[in-house]
This record gives sequence, structure tokens and C-alpha cells, in this order.
Amino acid sequence: MPAACGASAGDLPMSLPIFRATHRFFRMLTTMPLLDTPLLLDFEVSSCENLTYIPLAVRYNLDRFGVRISLTQWQALPHADRELLARFPLDDDPQIERRFDQALAEMLRTHLSGESPMPAPDMSPAWQRTDAVPDALLKQCSLAGVAPVSVARWATLPPFHRYVLAKLSRKPVANHDFIPAMKSFGLI
Repeated sequence: MPAACGASAGDLPMSLPIFRATHRFFRMLTTMPLLDTPLLLDFEVSSCENLTYIPLAVRYNLDRFGVRISLTQWQALPHADRELLARFPLDDDPQIERRFDQALAEMLRTHLSGESPMPAPDMSPAWQRTDAVPDALLKQCSLAGVAPVSVARWATLPPFHRYVLAKLSRKPVANHDFIPAMKSFGLI
């Protein structure tokens, strides 16, 4: 008898191993408190609202958990999976890392023929340091014509805000999202 709506994973024939794995994966996620909506910063809405591009919240989780996916891999994921990844909290909690890693691995396995995320360890990223403002950020302040962020102010920023500013400052040219980010974080 075919599985009908409302059938449990135990009712499914063994010929559906992908569905079984996906069912276990989503059951695991139901115990994880996710954000109600994808986390997009105000200045990201126009470029990331449809999740065509990787939102900074997802990049933050990827980078701090030491994995990387390409834009091509991101765009190959179904919209619902991209939305789910954008709903993961930004808290410093080992459960978040474990579940994010599991979710990403399952999504890539299911939708990209088993491709794995690429390791991208950065053992001491500049945004994690609170004792010095990254040089690239100071350069971006200069390019934008705004006062540099003080070390004291930098140290009080939440890790995600420091990450965003460092990420937007990584290239030696003015970034169009830098001023909106500085305003959003109350720095100008």
C-alpha cells in the first residue's frame, strides 16, 4: 500500500532511504529553536530577500563553524533549505554548530549529489579580536569618510556586528553596504 499523507517514516517502504534520512533530519531540527524568519540585515533586504545570495547571518555561521560553500552550491539548494539555514540563531552554542553542520551536510547530500562543504578554517579571524580594530576596517572607514571605530567601541560590539564590519571591509575598495552597516550598528 503506498504511503499516504500523514504516514510516519516507519510506514514507508525501505525503498525510500532518502526520505527516511530527510525525515530524521527534519525531526532533529524540530528540537532546535530557529528564528521565525530568515535573519537579514536592513541593508541586505534588497540583495538577499529572495535568498539568491548568501546572507551575512549564514556566512557568519559558515565561517565560525569552519565551513564554506560556493554561491553555486547555495543557489542549487531549494529555497526552503536556504531559508532554513538563514533562520539558525547566531548564539554561541555548541548545539547550534552541530545542528547547522548536520543540516548543511544533509542538504548538500540530498540536493547536490553528496557534495560536501569545503573546510575553511581561520583560526584567529580579525573580527574575534576585541583588543584591536582590524586594519581593513580602519581603511574602509577612511574610504567612506567616517571616523574610525575606537578599540573601546569595537570591543563592545556583539560578535556578529564585528564579523559583518570585518567582512564588508575585506576588499581595499569602498563597499556600498559599509555605511548602512555602520548606521545600523549605531556607529555613525
